Amino acid sequence: MNRRRFLRGTAAIGTAGIAGCLEGLGFEEESALANPPLVENRPDAVYLPASREEMGMYGSATDGDYAIAFSYTFPHRFWTVEATADGKQLVEVEADDSLHLMATLWDRETGTVLPVDMRLEIRRDGSPIDGGTLSPWPMISQRMGFHYGDNVRLPGEGEYTVRARAGPLTLDRVGAFEGRFESAASLAVTFEYARSDVTGLSFDSIEPDRRGSPDALPLMNHGGGEQGGNGDGGSGHVPTGQGPSIESLPGDHLGTDRSGDAKLSAIATDADRFTDGGTYLAITPRTPYNDIILPFTSLSASIERDGSTLHEESLTETLDGEFGHHYGLEVDELTDGDRVTVTVDSAPQVSRHDGYETAFFEFEALTYTV
Repeated sequence: MNRRRFLRGTAAIGTAGIAGCLEGLGFEEESALANPPLVENRPDAVYLPASREEMGMYGSATDGDYAIAFSYTFPHRFWTVEATADGKQLVEVEADDSLHLMATLWDRETGTVLPVDMRLEIRRDGSPIDGGTLSPWPMISQRMGFHYGDNVRLPGEGEYTVRARAGPLTLDRVGAFEGRFESAASLAVTFEYARSDVTGLSFDSIEPDRRGSPDALPLMNHGGGEQGGNGDGGSGHVPTGQGPSIESLPGDHLGTDRSGDAKLSAIATDADRFTDGGTYLAITPRTPYNDIILPFTSLSASIERDGSTLHEESLTETLDGEFGHHYGLEVDELTDGDRVTVTVDSAPQVSRHDGYETAFFEFEALTYTV
């Protein structure tokens, strides 16, 4: 059965008639919003999932330097990253989930997506709904990039207000971010929930022979179509967490390599904002194919010269207006022939949607030569 055509047909009947129609056809109502099949024999790497879904927009808001946009799609399964035996925990769609609510938070000046702590409160008629106060998961998906999200249960159709309390930013901040985002923001959007808006979203299956192949779906353009790049920092398209082009960054490029199927680029720079007479080592872990940042990761680096270890230290998660999100370390100097070994000490603590849930867990150390 073509889920897209079927859902749009049932939406025309009206919400009250959907359940009876589905039951008459031998389905429960929730089966219409059930997850697509999970790809079999998935690799321990980024892969093409079985489907891609459309997304709708509820609106955006600003508070000082912060901007936020709320969007929605079908309820989704996803995996949280936790201290379990295999490092992740599956969250299944439940029968009374209304939609998957997503929030993207960014800096209005640079268009950079912000990894922060966030709380949401959903209100109806001025009062919080049951279960409407939540901490959305920081997430990565192939279509949305880095965002915050969760499956949400709404008690019925009508008008709601979702308010986010976000920040302050606890990462190191340099350049365009220095001295900013030191306090939290409160951002609210009022939206109208109609079940037909969710069931009317398009749903496309990926060809069976492409599912599970090493690739990723293109990033979604919140204004329609597909996109690349950051937001414009204002009221234009919503950013996705795609990092700046590595080739455009200044400094000595030590190389880009893969570990855990993440791309890690190493750059040495002597820019004054990073160091006082020394050398700054910047490491940029990203997803392959779409260059989405991987926040909340622990990394360390060691520097070896002539067989002796000169320096060994953890890297600091940092935001910079030019380099964007990265992990950095200041050292006295790097000279020709030095060997820089980067180790991922803990996997990115971000939840994952289909296509990312098997990647970015098992890392091997990478060595770059100056």
